[in-house]
Order: sequence, then structure tokens, then C-alpha cells
Amino acid sequence: MLMKEYRICMPLTVEEYRIGQLYMISKHSHEQSDRGEGVEVVQNEPYEDPAHGQGQYTEKRVYLNSKLPSWARAVVPKIFYVTEKAWNYYPYTITEYTCSFLPKFSIHIETKYEDNKGCNDNIFDTELKDQEREVCFIDIAYDEIPERYYKESEDLRYFKSEKTSRGILQEGWRDTQDPIMCSYKLVSVKFEVWGLQTRVEQFVHKVVRDVLLLGHRQAFAWVDEWIDMTMDEVREFERAIQEATNQKIGMFPPSISISETPLSSCALTGPASAPSTPMCTDAPESLSVPKDRPRKKSAPETLTLPDPAPSDVPQGSTVSPLPTSNHLQPSTPPSNSELAEVEDQ
Repeated sequence: MLMKEYRICMPLTVEEYRIGQLYMISKHSHEQSDRGEGVEVVQNEPYEDPAHGQGQYTEKRVYLNSKLPSWARAVVPKIFYVTEKAWNYYPYTITEYTCSFLPKFSIHIETKYEDNKGCNDNIFDTELKDQEREVCFIDIAYDEIPERYYKESEDLRYFKSEKTSRGILQEGWRDTQDPIMCSYKLVSVKFEVWGLQTRVEQFVHKVVRDVLLLGHRQAFAWVDEWIDMTMDEVREFERAIQEATNQKIGMFPPSISISETPLSSCALTGPASAPSTPMCTDAPESLSVPKDRPRKKSAPETLTLPDPAPSDVPQGSTVSPLPTSNHLQPSTPPSNSELAEVEDQ
């Protein structure tokens, strides 16, 4: 398991970011979705937890086959999705990602938000605090973003909000910006497959970092679109965008449930604070090798024929050996003129 703690500062307050986050996730998911690929919302409804209180539970399917590297596309089916389950008890959230095709793969993310510039080194004061992890600061203005995601209108080095007058973000803006808040994310990636574990876990962390950078850039770049919204208004926006996104990727579930009645803790079991691994660890049937499959034998490099009987070889003649080639060349059938000559003899 590879664990990293990401810290992303924003020129917002924690309460402002609560609206901005919901707006950004919905709009971003819609933009990144296309026919057959994107984010399908399966469930979105209130949820109550005995320890964390009232929150929101969401379940999504993320279809991303074309976004995988070539070596990964070679081993996964085209109908491939990752299940995202999230429990939002703002300012604390838990998110888990699993894949039925890869039963030993999981991502566990704990997130906490505070009004500071990322200086709290003990924010995750849990049983995981002693485990080795790397702390990574993400600068939404000056960190390099993948070229395919770059938009000039979202470049925070030049963006200034008309409604809040915040921005342009200069070098070192985290030391001078007011207000400022930080999103702390403890990300654990687990892929327990010998020979691929390190490579896959490092790749997933790179993808996670790019997604966090892009999403938080957009949350501030779109601030003038959501800063005046109430919680009820952003929830209504969320509902409308989710339906449009599901139709955009060609997925039509029976319904998108965004109910007003909180679910009890018995209806959905919230995750433990430690990362969990799905119970099923058997490889999919499509990957298993039949035990009674016959072994494939290689063909010989040369073809040897038995020596002809002495009576079949005319006196004084010799037998030419066959060429020692890896491939046996088919002989050319005799022509009609050659057959005629043989009959004349």
C-alpha cells in the first residue's frame, strides 16, 4: 500500500468551499463525460452516521477505459468502470474506489478542511498517523497541469474574480492570501498483485494528483458562477446536471435517488477509518487458465525424411538434402507442358 497526504490551499473559506466543491464536482463530471465514458450517478441521498452525524451518501460509476495507459488497456475489458462511494460529513469526508474486475485494487481517501494554509501536521490523528507517508503540497496556480486539461480561462496566474475581487494569484500567494483554507487529503492506494503493485500504485497516485489539481483550479476559476448560491440551489443544480450527465454517457439507470429523508446507519454501512480490501480475492473467470489445457509444443526447425531404399535410387545418382529452413516452402504443382513431356517419355 502506498500512502500520501495531499494539501491543497484555496483562496476561500471552508464554508464557501462547501458550495464550490459540490458545484465543481457536478460541472467537472459533466464536462469530462462523453458517449460511453464518464461519471454515472447511481445514488445520492442524505445519510446519518452515529459517530459523524448527518451527511450525504453518493455512489457513482466512473467509466474511463480510454484514459488508461496502453499496458492497462491490454488486460481490462472495454466495459470497465470504477465504483466510487463517498460519505460527506462536511468538513470531513470519506471516499472509496473499488473495481470488480480487479478485486485486490482499492483507493481510500480521508479529507478534512480547515481555515489555514496547510500548516496542521497532526490533522489525521488516527491509528494511521505512525505509518510512513509523503506530504505533498499542491499549488493550484503554479503546479504544472497536463496539457490536455489546460484552459486559459482557468489559468489562476491571470484570473481575477469579478464578484469577490480575489486573484490574480502571484508567486507565494499562500503566505499573503486572506481568506485562505486548506483541503487535507490522506490517500491510500492498494494493489496487491505481485510484480505490478509498485507500478500501479505509483500510476494511480499520479492520476489522483492530476485530478485534485484540476478540480481545485476549476473550483476557484468558476467562483463567480457559484459564490451566490445557497445549499438548496447547489443541490438542485447537482440533480439537474447528474441527469444530463447520465444521458450524455448513454447510461439510463431506473432513477437517480436524491431523497430528502436521511438513511439510517443500518441501510448503508459506512467505511472504517482504515483502508479496506474487497472480500473477493479470486481472479475473474476470464483470467483463469484451464488446468486440463494441453501444452503447446514448438514445431521442429528442420524436417527430416527417411533415406530412400537402395532399389529406388538409380545407380550413379545422388539424393539432394532438404533445406534446413524454419518454414517448409510449399512445392509448385507441375504445369501442363511439363506433364506432357513426362507422358512423351
